[in-house]
Amino acid sequence: MARYCVTGGAGFLGVNLVRYLLDRGQEVTSLDVASFDYPDCRDRIREVRGDIRDRQAVDEAMNDADIVVHAAAALPLYKPADIFSTDIDGTRTVCQGALDAGIERLVHISSTAVYGIPDHHPIDEDDRLHGVGPYGEAKVKAEDVCRTFREKGMVIPILRPKSFVGPERLGVFALLYDWAREGHGFPVIGSGNNPYQLLDVKDLCEATWLVATGDDEIVNDTFNIGAAEFGTMKQDFQAVLDEAGFGKRIRPLPAGPIIVTLKVLEALHLSPLYKWVYETAGKESFVSIEKAQEQLGFQPTYSNRDALVRNYRWYLEHLDDFSQASGVSHRVPWKQGILALAKQVF
Repeated sequence: MARYCVTGGAGFLGVNLVRYLLDRGQEVTSLDVASFDYPDCRDRIREVRGDIRDRQAVDEAMNDADIVVHAAAALPLYKPADIFSTDIDGTRTVCQGALDAGIERLVHISSTAVYGIPDHHPIDEDDRLHGVGPYGEAKVKAEDVCRTFREKGMVIPILRPKSFVGPERLGVFALLYDWAREGHGFPVIGSGNNPYQLLDVKDLCEATWLVATGDDEIVNDTFNIGAAEFGTMKQDFQAVLDEAGFGKRIRPLPAGPIIVTLKVLEALHLSPLYKWVYETAGKESFVSIEKAQEQLGFQPTYSNRDALVRNYRWYLEHLDDFSQASGVSHRVPWKQGILALAKQVF
């Protein structure tokens, strides 16, 4: 048994990691600015309420910890200043706190957003990093911070997951689920024939476990994490509409005009979709996971379709829990803005 500190433990990824670790008999401390309000496991963990930029809170959370999983981040809908200070300065504070506490291993959850909008596929870990927007830029710099602490002797595996879904995931995916539930079709940017890889959160938890428990010389590296089985945007999103049972279809829309429109709506704060979403949704997007498979023995369980349908079923089962909620995290639906009106067209 080991003692884990999970930063961002009250978030979508955080709670899935907490449950995963508890199921394996580990002790867990959650560090988050939000309350850990999950009744199934809140009495089984130690909770520290605090910001990862606050060294005192970080030190309290890491007291007696053996391993840190750094999953906390300010997401793309936050203000740029908050993204940079949380994702870069906060990562530095977490790494320094772990080093000073004598914690030798810290798992850093990064993102494939560090690759920006690639010009080839599949993307491997040695491809150039070029984050798009404040979130992508901050994720690149946060990895730089982690590498400086590797040089100080820490073991810091870096995971770059594709967009992941599963229980507790709402955010941008709630648009698809809401439209499907109400019997609408759903638009995709471009033809929809672009291969687009996702990831089930349980598979990300498995990858995290592998780098948290593997040999130092194997795990002290950077790994892409994604589904092994995925199709096109049109094929995989259609699985959710099929599950909804209204006979609706995915509707391709011309990429150029739609992207221009979404840029304008984003600038006017009328749409929750940000540049990285609408610039990549109509393009191929998949990474090579061969390195994780070969070095870690990572074998994803869920296909894109499995992950999306699993998340949709959870959404339906818990709709009453969040029907009035909205915000900028993955745990709540994002306000649809003017897109709620567009829903009627489909």
